[in-house]
Amino acid sequence: MAAESRELGVGLGWRPELDVTVERLRPDFVEIVAENLHPAHLPEPLRRVAGRVPVLPHAVSLSLGGAEPVAPHRVGHLAALAEALGAPLVSDHICFVRAGDLDSGHLMPLPRTRDALDVLVANVRAVQQDLPVPLALENIAALLAWPDAELTEAQFLRELTERTGCLLLVDVANLYANARNLGGDPVRLLDELPLDRLAYVHVAGGVERHGVYHDTHTHPVPAPVLDLLRELATRAHPPGVLLEWDDDYPGDSVFAAELAAIRGAAGKS
Repeated sequence: MAAESRELGVGLGWRPELDVTVERLRPDFVEIVAENLHPAHLPEPLRRVAGRVPVLPHAVSLSLGGAEPVAPHRVGHLAALAEALGAPLVSDHICFVRAGDLDSGHLMPLPRTRDALDVLVANVRAVQQDLPVPLALENIAALLAWPDAELTEAQFLRELTERTGCLLLVDVANLYANARNLGGDPVRLLDELPLDRLAYVHVAGGVERHGVYHDTHTHPVPAPVLDLLRELATRAHPPGVLLEWDDDYPGDSVFAAELAAIRGAAGKS
């Protein structure tokens, strides 16, 4: 069954350092890093934005692929943010960040095995019961792939969406990074993904260092990532496309040019 998609347009990741930029450029929607904000103490600039356009909480710490159940306080925080902001959906990643008492500080890829998928599905279903809005899950960039995969990435994601009803947040920059570093054909992967479950799309910049492509979120979006966005848009209508930029912030003119390029590649001109 196709996902019920809300038209979002072209957005920019909201950061405190970009509050004035967001006010000036007025993107169609914004996304916040959920762990960086408290629902009872939202910054006034963000409150103004939330009164004008959709604000989507994006979490990084649920660890949905971890062996342990997701911590209730993390789910409660995400749910409270969604309600405080009137968000139409929330998101996190297809990954794990903790194992036992160890926290990696990074988004770690999951083995594409039946057992790992069962754990992920169980955690997603549990979390969905405590969220007031739909949950979208994002594919991550990785520098390693676990051996002995039993499913392709597309098969893994399709079964995840079918068994949980979750939406997909497709990061085309991550697809590009993984193809560069791990191999594979990202265009073929787009053909196989369950794009009928598409919630929105991420794009971001990166850079190659010593033969490794790094998804930095601090550089302009490279042409091959925009090409992947065009390819996606020929296969499914992206309800929204969001630019992530997390440090070394440029001036408004750079952001305006990046958003215009994204709008053109996504067919939202």
